[in-house]
Amino acid sequence: MSVEQIIWMSAGACGLGPLRSDLAEQYWRWEEDPSSLIGFGRPVPESLPSRTQGLQQQLAGRNIRFTVYDLADAENPVPVGMTTLQPDTYARSAEYILVIAPEARGKGLAAPATRLTLDFGFHVANLRSVWLKVLAPNEAAVHVYEKAGFKHVGAMREAGYWQGAVCDELIMDALASEFGGPSVLGPTGGVSGP
Repeated sequence: MSVEQIIWMSAGACGLGPLRSDLAEQYWRWEEDPSSLIGFGRPVPESLPSRTQGLQQQLAGRNIRFTVYDLADAENPVPVGMTTLQPDTYARSAEYILVIAPEARGKGLAAPATRLTLDFGFHVANLRSVWLKVLAPNEAAVHVYEKAGFKHVGAMREAGYWQGAVCDELIMDALASEFGGPSVLGPTGGVSGP
């Protein structure tokens, strides 16, 4: 495993490591894939130079960001996505954002990546709650979030677009007090290094 591929947390075939500046183009490609743009309800793509500049600011910022790795081949972890917690330190809450590479979707990595990020948020960042917004027609994403422990708490009516049609944007949250099971960061946890 190279220095760039440090895995901080893992569960099964999924691991999380630091955001990496050398992956700026891959992050951009994942975010700008048309299926990702539809999932975010964002119709305007971003240029690679703009995303690279933004990544430099994010690396220095206060958001909690991870690279998601497919650990099917433990000797050669493959970067396949990103997770982000955008914290509100006063409220001890954070917004959650997930991007999985199109070629890695359907491999069962999104729910464990989400759960690992929640584990870090609740056990290391000391958050009380984590919330997200997801477009109602994005049933695959809704299922992933439910599987990871998020619950439906409301909807913003007609707040989004899905393939050109107006749709509701669901609001889901997860609470530290309801986050079950031991942390992978415990004494027998899933932290690894080079």
